Amino acid sequence: MANGENEEFKDEEALPAEDDAHPEAQATDLQVDDQIEQLKAERDDMRDRFMRALADAENIRKRGERDRREAEQYGGSKLARDLLPVYDSLKRALDSVSEEQLANDKGFIEGIELTMRELLKVFKKHGIEIIEPQVGDKFDPQIHQAMFEAAVPGTQSGDIVEVMSEGFLLHDRLLRPANVGVSSTPRQQ
Repeated sequence: MANGENEEFKDEEALPAEDDAHPEAQATDLQVDDQIEQLKAERDDMRDRFMRALADAENIRKRGERDRREAEQYGGSKLARDLLPVYDSLKRALDSVSEEQLANDKGFIEGIELTMRELLKVFKKHGIEIIEPQVGDKFDPQIHQAMFEAAVPGTQSGDIVEVMSEGFLLHDRLLRPANVGVSSTPRQQ
């Protein structure tokens, strides 16, 4: 048996270790592992770039949709601003009509009223809303423009004391603030 054991031992020594068996195969395995790692890194980089491009495309789509909605809603704001003096002129004309003129020129005055109603229909159709502050309302700098301040007895600071012209909103955007006079009377304590 001693001889048999020695022969077995000799056979194990005679066999080359697996790592030493094929140095070319070991180098090829390392190259393949390196290539796999490079391909994984390239894949991850491409996936990241693809996801970023997808996110950019989605953001562009959303921005385009928002811009389209805004253009649809607010694209006519310049035209709307240009029509406001027409409203002002018609309103002044109607406000200045006396009873005598109404009796003498009834047809003419009715024509001006019809024109005003038609203009208001067009305003409503396109989302133009009139801001009509009243005397005694609180001044709101978001929709009012103070033309003057005056100490008016019986009012508090910030109360509207005179309305010179209406303001206008286009949907939720201010086209023109209402021009008002504001009380500067200090609050009494």
